Amino acid sequence: MPHEKICHKTFELATISDVSHSQDELYQQATAAYGDALDRLVRAYELDFEKRRDLLQEIHLALWRSFETFEARCSLRTWVYRIAHNIATSHVIRQRRATSWGLLTLEKIESMPNPGDEIREIHDRLDRERLLQLIHRLKPLDREVMLLYLEDLDAATIGEITGISAANVRAKIYRIKNLLAGRFQTRGQEYGQDSG
Repeated sequence: MPHEKICHKTFELATISDVSHSQDELYQQATAAYGDALDRLVRAYELDFEKRRDLLQEIHLALWRSFETFEARCSLRTWVYRIAHNIATSHVIRQRRATSWGLLTLEKIESMPNPGDEIREIHDRLDRERLLQLIHRLKPLDREVMLLYLEDLDAATIGEITGISAANVRAKIYRIKNLLAGRFQTRGQEYGQDSG
């Protein structure tokens, strides 16, 4: 079988007939290895339970279909995340068109006031839920970068999945982490003052 060096790694290229024959096997391998990560990804992209279920089904279908043309030019993990994030991003864009509220830039989120009722409600939830709500408001690329970061992927891998440079990934992660840390710190101080 031919070999090709891509992204400083050597992958054995599968022929289309080999891939077609193993489409189901690749899908089963991918869902066994990354099924939990796909569930977390869907929870982060969609808050509504029914829509989450539909999105997860759409991702699984797209993933299975994608293995018909999978040529192993990247790792299985990169392929799975790329397909899942593309489908989830398309879902967000469709939902955005269907709703009146829009996605926010990092600058807009930084400049937003913190209404007291919303803050108290968020404060009562687990930190993870608050984090996912803030991430859910990010534009698709920023959301994708942060979700991949939370899956413990490194900047180079995130860059490979998203198509942006590793340096740009690191910069986005730094900005988003600072923004989120500031939002958590602000909430904690406000509640400390309310109770004292």
